[in-house]
Amino acid sequence: VCQDYIYDKEMEQIAKEEQRKAWKLQGKFFTLFNPPVLPSDLYSVGEKYSTWEPTKRELELLRHNPKRRKMTTNCTIGLRGLINLGNTCFMNCIVQALTHTPLLRDFFLSDRHKCEMQSNSCLVCEMSQLFQEFYSGHRSPHIPFRLLHLVWTHARHLAGYEQQDAHEFLIAALDVLHRHCKGDDNGKKANNPNNCNCIIDQIFTGGLQSDVTCQVCHGVSTTIDPFWDISLDLPGSSTPFWPLSPGGDGSTLNGESHLSGATTLTDCLRRFTRPEHLGSGAKIKCSGCHSYQESTKQLTMKKLPIVACFHLKRFEHSAKLRRKIITYVSFPLELDMTPFMASSKENRMNGQYQQSVDVFNDNKYSLFAVVNHQGTLESGHYTTFIRQHMDQWFKCDDAIITKASNKDVLDSEGKVRLMNT
Repeated sequence: VCQDYIYDKEMEQIAKEEQRKAWKLQGKFFTLFNPPVLPSDLYSVGEKYSTWEPTKRELELLRHNPKRRKMTTNCTIGLRGLINLGNTCFMNCIVQALTHTPLLRDFFLSDRHKCEMQSNSCLVCEMSQLFQEFYSGHRSPHIPFRLLHLVWTHARHLAGYEQQDAHEFLIAALDVLHRHCKGDDNGKKANNPNNCNCIIDQIFTGGLQSDVTCQVCHGVSTTIDPFWDISLDLPGSSTPFWPLSPGGDGSTLNGESHLSGATTLTDCLRRFTRPEHLGSGAKIKCSGCHSYQESTKQLTMKKLPIVACFHLKRFEHSAKLRRKIITYVSFPLELDMTPFMASSKENRMNGQYQQSVDVFNDNKYSLFAVVNHQGTLESGHYTTFIRQHMDQWFKCDDAIITKASNKDVLDSEGKVRLMNT
């Protein structure tokens, strides 16, 4: 009549009994019974996943509060301004990006963190509280004083009221969250090269492959390092840049409008993954030649993270100058990372590479947050564009949140961009 699902108590009990029997068996296969939030969290038979069941108190609260919040296309729940506590816009803009990271939001709102630290010193507990504040429905700006205190405590180089770099704060925050997650049940499951399966590593960690090729015997030495972000050089920096890619006729490349003379995010990624001659001053000892030889180095993506963070290196610090690079870089709402994968390089070398047209390509990303910096290196201000729904963007300027358009987002200069698979 009401089209609701009916759960049979006897069937539920039988299912639980059968699962208990399965846990005792040897061997490995995946269980789809009550799957966790992330696909990579599906446990093998010997690892029990505790299903959530409401307590008597929670059932009582549900009965007394029959009205439910519904997410509609015009819903603003999750949008909340942050008070600037004195040059803390660098923190506020990253917090806005993190609280709108879909899988991170799902993790914290489903009570997945089990803390083994003192809660008043755990940054993960504070982030969990922050998500509760953001999605509580309150409209008044939140004052993140506890978060700021914890950042000062665990990342002392960011302490004080001086202006700080948003990208530096992002990496520091991910590092502290990663360290504080390692103590909980999720962090102890070592399924990746870092011996950590915490939510931060599951979402943000990728694998960067470095291939060093000897110029004499063409032997290749390969290393794979984890990364949380990809830092990209820009034209106008002291680092040599490659000629702009073709497309001056206004063609579109990887979803980017390639205007005459404009640099695109794809251009920056091409430069990042192109072979680089290391020169005679940086010879390596080749295992094939058994002597020091000149070589080339090429970076490619061995494993892509679920959320890719691109950092445009707009702040240049050298012995001679300190300045901000204002080169405009266009970027797409959808990005295909297939051309920059290690597997694509191998296929090209074997003459097998074809551009992927698969609509279910796992290497495709959707933009959901852009951090911008206005001003100079010495004095400036950070703001964030975040995506609430597929086509709804908002600009977060500390305590003020205003609606934005796709054009507003794509026309912004961008310093840090977060994209979700």
